[in-house]
Amino acid sequence: MSEIEDLKKDALAYICPHFASNTELSKGPKIFVKGEGCYVYDIEGNCYLDTFASLLTTICGHNRSEIAKVVQEQMKQLEFFPNYVDTFTVPLIKLAKKLAEITPGDLSVSFFVNSGSEACETAIKMARQYHLEKGERSRYKIIARRYSYHGTTLGGVSATGIPWFREYFEPLLPGFIHVIAPHCFRMGLEPDECKEICLKAMEETILWEGPESVAAVILDPIPGSNMGYPLPPDGYLQGIRKICNKYGILLIFDEVQTGFGKTGKMFACEHWDVTPDIMAIGKGFTGGYIPLAATITTPGIYEVFKKPGSEFRSGSTYGGHTTACAATLTNIDIIEKENLVEKAAEMGKYLKSKLEELYKYRIVADFRGIGMLWAIELMADREKRKPLDTKLNVGSWIREWCWKNKMILRNNADILVIAPALVMTKDQIDEMLGKIDQAIGEAIKQFNL
Repeated sequence: MSEIEDLKKDALAYICPHFASNTELSKGPKIFVKGEGCYVYDIEGNCYLDTFASLLTTICGHNRSEIAKVVQEQMKQLEFFPNYVDTFTVPLIKLAKKLAEITPGDLSVSFFVNSGSEACETAIKMARQYHLEKGERSRYKIIARRYSYHGTTLGGVSATGIPWFREYFEPLLPGFIHVIAPHCFRMGLEPDECKEICLKAMEETILWEGPESVAAVILDPIPGSNMGYPLPPDGYLQGIRKICNKYGILLIFDEVQTGFGKTGKMFACEHWDVTPDIMAIGKGFTGGYIPLAATITTPGIYEVFKKPGSEFRSGSTYGGHTTACAATLTNIDIIEKENLVEKAAEMGKYLKSKLEELYKYRIVADFRGIGMLWAIELMADREKRKPLDTKLNVGSWIREWCWKNKMILRNNADILVIAPALVMTKDQIDEMLGKIDQAIGEAIKQFNL
């Protein structure tokens, strides 16, 4: 048996993959060994265009020598020392200061963790303890939105509003309430009407639960890949901010997927000029080089944790990992020096113009997004918003066609998701959309749609 065959056998025997699909695993594991820019290579030497940036992480592309060099230098000097009780490292301090400079409003105090799930969990804990320290122990409830994703920890899953992620772990944590979100296309509503209905639902839910019992509202300014990046109608985020202010409720934004330039702004909330009280970041934050994430809040909120005995009671061994901070500083430096935020905004316009051409296919019901985050929703009937037969698995068939034609495409059922690295060129966009175009055409023939 060859070494490659041994590795594939061992992968299946000894590893339980994250969100595993036994159907896909039965076809054999995919093993990657090399990356370069927007491309990755498998163990058998095949090259694939990566249109999902390694799960929305490698936004500056694979194999950035600048980051590898910094990681090597930092590991030679001090690979790691924990940010524990009263200890800090230089890369940690410099990264925290940098985040204070680039985050919106007065967000400026960072609590470092290892993943976006932990960042959301920490935000929830921070909101609850904040109110406790303010003498408002009754404020423990968290209002989240249906069909939003906030991570895999028990707190993150409790806040998540997607049944697939929740059903095996119920009953979940108490105190989490879910309200409708403005997915205007799915609701069949015009933006203004959709906004008003959803804002009314939020306020009525707060009043029903009792404002004095609500600690925070957590939401993703642009819902993630699971819903295909539906943009909030103008005025919705401003309305949520106003409601939270009215009832003394903290506002948490989950920008794990949308932060660091992907939308054409450094953070998605900047498109609507709304700043949360707490923000969770991760994924592209580090460029995918070493795990790191953060929960960022304001000096006003942090102030309540400064009295002896009131310190924020949370932490982990590797949160704020020394080498990860050094890598992340360099990743942010690349984003700024190469103007990748501005490039994402410009490329977003080009992507939109090319995606419009896909309406030539009757099963393309909608496309939506901003910057370098886009989604194509497939339906049997565009006018009536009639979904495709789920037994056909059209979206998965298209994903598999793309794989066979050397491209990695993400799908969530019949939503095709595009979220490539910010360094993707126009030629690579044309390559990506050309294959998607061809794949949709082949799917129509395959299923007689």
